[in-house]
Amino acid sequence: MKDADKLWASLPLPALLIGADDRIEAVNPAAEQLLMGSEKSLAGKPLFEAVSFENALNEAFERARREDAPLFVRDVGLGRSGRALERCDLQLAPYEAARMLLLITPLAQVSNLPKGRRAKTAARSVIGMAEMLAHEIKNPLAGITGAAQLLSMGLRGDDLELTDLIVAESRRIVKLLEQVEEFGNLSPPELAPVNLHDVLDRARRSAQLGVGADVQIIEEYDPSLPEAWADADQLLQVLLNLLKNAAEAAGAGGVIRLRTSYEHGFRLRTEDGLGRPLPLQIEVIDNGRGIAPDMIDDIFEPFVSGRENGTGLGLALTAKIMAAHEGWVSVRSEPGATVFRLSLPRAPRATEKES
Repeated sequence: MKDADKLWASLPLPALLIGADDRIEAVNPAAEQLLMGSEKSLAGKPLFEAVSFENALNEAFERARREDAPLFVRDVGLGRSGRALERCDLQLAPYEAARMLLLITPLAQVSNLPKGRRAKTAARSVIGMAEMLAHEIKNPLAGITGAAQLLSMGLRGDDLELTDLIVAESRRIVKLLEQVEEFGNLSPPELAPVNLHDVLDRARRSAQLGVGADVQIIEEYDPSLPEAWADADQLLQVLLNLLKNAAEAAGAGGVIRLRTSYEHGFRLRTEDGLGRPLPLQIEVIDNGRGIAPDMIDDIFEPFVSGRENGTGLGLALTAKIMAAHEGWVSVRSEPGATVFRLSLPRAPRATEKES
């Protein structure tokens, strides 16, 4: 079995490959189980005959194809013969030749999870699908880039600008695919006691030499903050992502505040009802125009971005790293004040380590 076939079969959520005529071409095992039919029995059937949806999705499919971009459709009723409607989120991803990948997330599987873990579930499914395609996409892109570079050697003027555009856009797509692969290959965190202010200082200095050179960064730290239980390098990656977003949102002359605090009673809900203590708080606050209200619920999901040409992977990676730390990331936003908050556990005390 090829690697692509293994990845397709191992996707944790139901996935369907839909043809340009909206007929089912392939389904993975999870989709066979959800739709109560084998791939052989479903292949070739019109999607909207094999599966009934509470809402008409033709427009969503047309939009995803027209814009050649992933599209999320939230809380849709999905029905099968003789069964009650099941609430699902749908994710549409354009494939080659007007075909479409349809990923189904039954809400019963995630409705009781915190948003951070819900984002992690969505991220795992979409990134798994993207990894499956990355190798197939990168190979022809290398050929396209090479051919454009060869053509450019004998061209001038406007024609040369066109080949330069082909090379630049091909490289941009390769960079996106590399980000997808980085997302999927993230190692588990190596947890150890971490001084959060040291990590914040590294992130601030790096930002001020690059993306944050034109903004003012103000530190508002709790000097008595104890050490966190975290991976310093991964936490630095999270803070650099948040600072980059904040700097772009605030714009030249804007202000970013880095704030730390200790909240003794802050707990993340757990299945045992006790809650996981996450008392250490980091806030990255910018005075930009804010996040659109219709986007804020999906902001930690992959490929969702409020910026033109944004990949939508930075915040999804942030959510994944925080979930791996058994921490929490949240956001609240209004014009002039967007606050991303990281909540982390404190490092075990010496007596706790010994026990």
